[in-house]
Amino acid sequence: MRLTRRLLPVLLLCCAAPATAQQRIEQQMTPEQFKAAGLDKLSADELVRLNAWLNRTLDAETGKAAAQAKKRVEDENRGFFNFGSSEPIVSRLVGEFRGFARGRQYALENGQVWRQTDEATLAGVRLNQATATINPSMVGNAWYLRVEGYNTRAKVERLK
Repeated sequence: MRLTRRLLPVLLLCCAAPATAQQRIEQQMTPEQFKAAGLDKLSADELVRLNAWLNRTLDAETGKAAAQAKKRVEDENRGFFNFGSSEPIVSRLVGEFRGFARGRQYALENGQVWRQTDEATLAGVRLNQATATINPSMVGNAWYLRVEGYNTRAKVERLK
């Protein structure tokens, strides 16, 4: 049995039910849609095979979409919540970096804004578009900002 590429998206949309529902295509379409798609020409065995394939495909695509959505939420909210990732956030600071000081805010090119919460200092430094790395602590939801070329790090909290 061969399905055209134009028919496949229609079939997937018609059967877009939760993965656990395992609905049959003939229940998802009206009799007119079923006939217009040429599915009424399938034997009972072919229809069973088509339903099985659609359900496997929907399960796989739903799993992929869920994983992508989870990753996007985690990436967008890192720094607000700890998702257990030890991966650093690496971006460039917007504008000039003039060292560390408590209460100072640091805007990153990725759109995040962080505020220093500890007393760390780094005086006499002036860098433009410096690369910043923000690492999560090993325990808890603390984050530390370090600027490329310097070992001093400041404890920060994400504002935006």
